[in-house]
Amino acid sequence: MLNKLSDALNFQSQALQLRGLRQEVLTSNVANADTPGFKAVDFDFAKVLRKASSGSSQLQPSSGSRSSLTQTDQRHLPARLSSNSTEMELKFRRTVMPSVDGNTVDIETERAQFAENALKYEAALRAVGGQLKTLQTAMSSNNS
Repeated sequence: MLNKLSDALNFQSQALQLRGLRQEVLTSNVANADTPGFKAVDFDFAKVLRKASSGSSQLQPSSGSRSSLTQTDQRHLPARLSSNSTEMELKFRRTVMPSVDGNTVDIETERAQFAENALKYEAALRAVGGQLKTLQTAMSSNNS
């Protein structure tokens, strides 16, 4: 029983971490909507979550990205985000019509993706809260 609970909480924790990282990526895209030559990026959330849930490591930006994208400022997101067992590669988002200055950010697409990701983050947060509440109830009823 404890293993199943631990696995469920670990999965939700991984999902929350990934949703948070994705919010950062999407926020970066929106923030650079007017930057000439900026290429919008994203990662395949479902694929990365499958990889992350098969391991038990914490996800965080990797240091020393091995990508062709240049990180010109320390505050920029690296081209790869990774953990010990999971690596997610940021991929360029396909655009229907890039701007004249080479920027590929479609602000409407980014806003929609941001809103959807925020909604799913909130749902995952509520799921964790519900699981913890259930555990707390079970533990307190056992002590009576």
